[in-house]
Amino acid sequence: MCGVGVGDKRWSGAYKQEIYDSRVIPTEVLARAVAEAGVPVLINASAVGYYGDSGDRIIDETASSGTSFLARVCLDWEAATAEAAQAGARVVIVRTGLVLSPAGGLFGRSRPLFSLGLGARLGNGRWYMPWISLEDHIRALEFALAEPAVSGPVNLTGPAPVTNAEFTAALGRVLHRPTLLVAPQFALSLIFGEFADAELTSSMRVIPAVLEQHGFEFEHHTIGEALAYANNSRPMK
Repeated sequence: MCGVGVGDKRWSGAYKQEIYDSRVIPTEVLARAVAEAGVPVLINASAVGYYGDSGDRIIDETASSGTSFLARVCLDWEAATAEAAQAGARVVIVRTGLVLSPAGGLFGRSRPLFSLGLGARLGNGRWYMPWISLEDHIRALEFALAEPAVSGPVNLTGPAPVTNAEFTAALGRVLHRPTLLVAPQFALSLIFGEFADAELTSSMRVIPAVLEQHGFEFEHHTIGEALAYANNSRPMK
């Protein structure tokens, strides 16, 4: 896995190029090394951003790519594995959703605010969030590595994507705090710029069809279970 964080800085032309280069270029180098060394399996990162904003339409691995900046990044990121596949390696492209980890990411950043009763729905709250617990994320990677029938794109997301409003309410329940606030879209745009307008509230109702077809069993089936697990877990060192 590689790449600078897509939301770590306000987007500029230079930072967007850094987002692109830090993913595509190392993957090309890695794929070439896999091909030259005859490594049999390559598990390569991608993201659900591949699909772009898809509203409330259910999305599985057969869906086409979106047209947003991050969708184009993911498309080229995945294409950068071609040399490994051409050499005969089994290439698995893991399109990861929002990993709920106590150490950081969405949950780790949200918990302090929500714990103070400052949790807020983002925008209209109707956009879908494809989440996965950290435990299931790790287990799914191990499954993809060990299962020879798994290849190509694999959505690393939980079985029941939720809207932002549902996520906000669920996190409030786990932390026993109210979630009455709303962060309006214009405020998000002022803070995050293009990232907020084009990506932050993109709706992706992504399901893990390939994992389920191959018999993977999730430990955490609902957002409530995943958030409770993250809240009660110690950060990994």
